[in-house]
Amino acid sequence: MELNKELERMQRNSIVLKIGRNEKYKLCGTRFGGKPDLPPGFEWPYFRKRPLSFLAQFNCEELTQYDTEHLLPDHGLLSFFYETDTQCWGFDPKDKGCARVFWFEDLSVLKAASFPEDAGEDFEFPMTKIKMSQKSSFPSVQDLAEIFPNIEDELDNEEDDEEEEALESCSKLLGWADIIQNSMAAQCDLVSQGYYLDGGNDWRRVPKDIRKRAEETALDRWTLLLQLNTVENGDFELMFGDCGRIYFYITKEDLLAHNFDKVWLVLQCY
Repeated sequence: MELNKELERMQRNSIVLKIGRNEKYKLCGTRFGGKPDLPPGFEWPYFRKRPLSFLAQFNCEELTQYDTEHLLPDHGLLSFFYETDTQCWGFDPKDKGCARVFWFEDLSVLKAASFPEDAGEDFEFPMTKIKMSQKSSFPSVQDLAEIFPNIEDELDNEEDDEEEEALESCSKLLGWADIIQNSMAAQCDLVSQGYYLDGGNDWRRVPKDIRKRAEETALDRWTLLLQLNTVENGDFELMFGDCGRIYFYITKEDLLAHNFDKVWLVLQCY
């Protein structure tokens, strides 16, 4: 197998996010935390009676120089929310709504919003700078194994490379996910259809034809939208599970249509 050629073919662009240091408020600016800029009449998203935490917002015009494949909107504001108290893992269909993404096209109507009155003390995160850069992204061993079932046997002796890859993982928009556990595309596909997938037995309960389609095609139909690592700023730390990451996935069809209503979130940790 000519792995190098296949990896080159599967290369994707990613927007690397370096998140750290305090940020000053700028209307519709790209940032992590602080108060989000929202349109009038916006209904704050809730999950199981808990308000979602505002994670980050991205000025789409600021993204265009890094979005070399032109996948994201070229205008407006893209905002990410997640229920950080419960921290759902994304293997249960009932996790739907624990994470939301909103695209606000008209920046002129946006302004800094107040948090819900029932938000807890730890609900608001410090306003933190996001520095962006462009980088080529390649699939992890776990994603490659979905296409080449024997790839893990061939790479068994390359543990050092895998450890180095883990150290280089980052928060990012687009590209391939830096996977901690298992490939997530088929999981997103099936759980979003209503199948509970906490273990191997659950996968076997999925009808064979539906499972086969997901296992064979989901990696082509779903793509990473946002990967978020632990965020630190001074005394503040937001960690997902045990030194884990959260991943917002979206179908390529919805991404092309700029429809962010059906994203699916997965949490993985060590």
